[in-house]
Amino acid sequence: MSNVVTRPTAKAKPKVERPKLHKVILVNDDFTPRDFVVMILKSEFRMTEEQAYKVMLTAHQRGVCVVAVFTRDVAETKATRATDAGRAKGYPLLFTTEPEE
Repeated sequence: MSNVVTRPTAKAKPKVERPKLHKVILVNDDFTPRDFVVMILKSEFRMTEEQAYKVMLTAHQRGVCVVAVFTRDVAETKATRATDAGRAKGYPLLFTTEPEE
């Protein structure tokens, strides 16, 4: 037998790319009560009363407001659940998502 020693070759580590982030955006409307919007922001996005009120007021004044930034799946799920909660009560509440730049 030969005394040949083989050494394992170095394996290249695959580059793992971070997932693309998406913004959840609250779109203002003139029909959904402010208190209801604050309640949804607190329950779905885990905001404090003060944070939720500021987000709601910013959306009211500017027409839209970025609520939070998540991975695509999480952002779409949260936006859908929040919008559906408004629709269940008969309000035109709308949360959308878009890719973060």
